[in-house]
Amino acid sequence: MHKKPVIIIFLVVLLDQITKYFVVTKMYFEESIPIINKIFYLTYITNTGTAFGKLQQYGSILLIFSVIAILILSLIVFKQKNIPKINLIAFSMILGGAIGNVIDRIFRGSIVDFLDFRIWPIFNIADSAITIGIALLIIHSVFSKENT
Repeated sequence: MHKKPVIIIFLVVLLDQITKYFVVTKMYFEESIPIINKIFYLTYITNTGTAFGKLQQYGSILLIFSVIAILILSLIVFKQKNIPKINLIAFSMILGGAIGNVIDRIFRGSIVDFLDFRIWPIFNIADSAITIGIALLIIHSVFSKENT
């Protein structure tokens, strides 16, 4: 079993849940606090759908899909041998983000979002980890010497 992925997964889930706890306990729903005026705000909203608020009416199906994705990613992270280090990091970030959002779906009934750049849909730490993980996988697949 790889040890570093456990640390990455744990840190993503911890940071995600701590920031969401702060938002839920310190802000009013739909409150928006400017951090950098006209650029970056903390805005407390919830989301029962997918990224960018899509598929809101399919929350239960998305929970099931998320749990299946977590199981598949867990198999990749913890059972695959000879996985490139960058892919291991990427899958760990995606897994940590998925777990963070599933925790919200199970215990809150919706996902807490709060990072608001005003030019992009509001998101959270888990979403960021998933996006960065996917970007790492794409970059590695495009620039990997194994693919040439």
